[in-house]
Amino acid sequence: MLTLQLSDLEKEGLVKRTVYVEVPPRVDYELTEIATDLIPIWRQLENWGAKHKKVTK
Repeated sequence: MLTLQLSDLEKEGLVKRTVYVEVPPRVDYELTEIATDLIPIWRQLENWGAKHKKVTK
């Protein structure tokens, strides 16, 4: 599931994937410039969610 989500984010231009030809194989992901522009919006959504979170037990 994580691989599918990362693949979708890469297709949308939000993450950059770097593959290293090593043993064992290694892949790094980083946010693109477009994605870093979204960080303040994500933080606002996080704050909104925390404010409106219902705690159920």
